[in-house]
Amino acid sequence: MTQDTILTNARIILPDAVIHGTLVLRDGKIAEVSEGLSHAPGAEDCEGDDIIPGVVDVHTDNLERQVQPRANARWPSRSAFIAHDAQCAAAGVTTVFDALCLGDLGFDQGRDQTFKEGVLDLTEMHATGLMRAEHLLHLRCELPADDLPGLLDPVADHPLVAMISVMDHSPGIGQYRDLPRYIAMRARQTSWSTERVQQQVDYLLEKRSRILETHRRWVLDRVAARNLPIASHDDESAEQIARNAADGIMISEFPVTMEAAKAAKAHGVDSILGAPNIVRGGSHSGNVAALDVARAGAMDIIASDYVPAAMIEAAYTSADIMGLPAAIATITANPARAAKLHDRGRIQPGLNADLVQVKHHVGLPFVRRVWRQGARVV
Repeated sequence: MTQDTILTNARIILPDAVIHGTLVLRDGKIAEVSEGLSHAPGAEDCEGDDIIPGVVDVHTDNLERQVQPRANARWPSRSAFIAHDAQCAAAGVTTVFDALCLGDLGFDQGRDQTFKEGVLDLTEMHATGLMRAEHLLHLRCELPADDLPGLLDPVADHPLVAMISVMDHSPGIGQYRDLPRYIAMRARQTSWSTERVQQQVDYLLEKRSRILETHRRWVLDRVAARNLPIASHDDESAEQIARNAADGIMISEFPVTMEAAKAAKAHGVDSILGAPNIVRGGSHSGNVAALDVARAGAMDIIASDYVPAAMIEAAYTSADIMGLPAAIATITANPARAAKLHDRGRIQPGLNADLVQVKHHVGLPFVRRVWRQGARVV
């Protein structure tokens, strides 16, 4: 029998309340939750800090940023994965959905390599038990990409695949619906002339008209037997939300308009908003502000998008609008539920002892300690 870990003198954020009390961890699970202080030998004083559930991040592109820390510098994949894991754990993220893109539209060369190497690295490293966070695969399917079926088919049945999203990053669509802005952005990124970018845009839109719907149906049919959570990406209209819901797509990642976010709420579709959008005070792409969606009662989940450290700060920022338990649930209980992970995300006896100790200083939350299944990892 393992020795109990007792955490006392903590402000414990429960699903529907906040108490000052004590937690007992045993055999990787939460064994007891109680109000008041423990005087048991070995009880650890949390000094009045918050204890929240371990963060569940259902969408992070952070691995891509470790693989390519500068525009012309590609980092060894496995080393990048180790750095990514450490950053997630230090941010209080105990469950990570590594969002890997499948499909190249001609502007993000190297993403397919990151996907292939990421799957291999995660498969190997998951088996070692050395990673601080638990990593799962979120496969982001770029529907207008020619190479999508050939990339997805070999990994669709991989045991670590825990979420699928369908997306369309075509110019003039969704996140990139401002076409002049898109062309200027791609010209800066590639050093191409505006005319050359426009030629690529014309090619992509013609191809989209031919293959997007075929690929969408193929992806949904290919993964249907696994009963995975499926998300759409960058929804902009109520019609898109309704169509997706009819096809069993019950998560909307980063809706780009208030119309889409409100429609998702009306259809019982979970809306994911980006933590950087909240911390920065708005979308870097000129889309709807996440805090405005929260004020409308339509924000269910916060994901790191591309900054794991933003998760906890974003949740506490949202607490002024939603109340603290509900705001913490956007990074814990709600993503766990949407991802069909019923053993985590809440502080409750019998669930995984995935926990984060948070101290507040000058208005910012600082992660002090992190436990995954009762073992301290930070």
